[in-house]
Amino acid sequence: QVQLVESGGGSVQAGGSLRLSCATSGDAYSTWCMGWFRQAPGKGREGVAVINTRIGGTVYTDSVKGRFTISQDNTKNTLTLQMNSLKPEDTAIYYCAAGSSRYGYCYIGEDQYKYWGQGTQVTVST
Repeated sequence: QVQLVESGGGSVQAGGSLRLSCATSGDAYSTWCMGWFRQAPGKGREGVAVINTRIGGTVYTDSVKGRFTISQDNTKNTLTLQMNSLKPEDTAIYYCAAGSSRYGYCYIGEDQYKYWGQGTQVTVST
């Protein structure tokens, strides 16, 4: 069984930074791929960034490239998302997710991810 617990959300002004953390537990196969997803008010859930925990490869959605960084700390079983230069359109509930790989690859589509955290709110004001 995989458990994911997010922390680090909050409110910040545009241009500011936040760091999200996800404490993880579970078998290595089920946490091969891990990622961050978000859901803004009135919109569907979208992938923000994912990481292949075996090789460290990452994928980002275009809107956050150069601003957000996903990383893992295997010694602490923690997934993080460093968010810089935040914009009001980044306002959303952010979810940590985990899933198995597809032939060794991790995609940014949510259907690959079986386990989800409870979410943490990020609000960016002008």
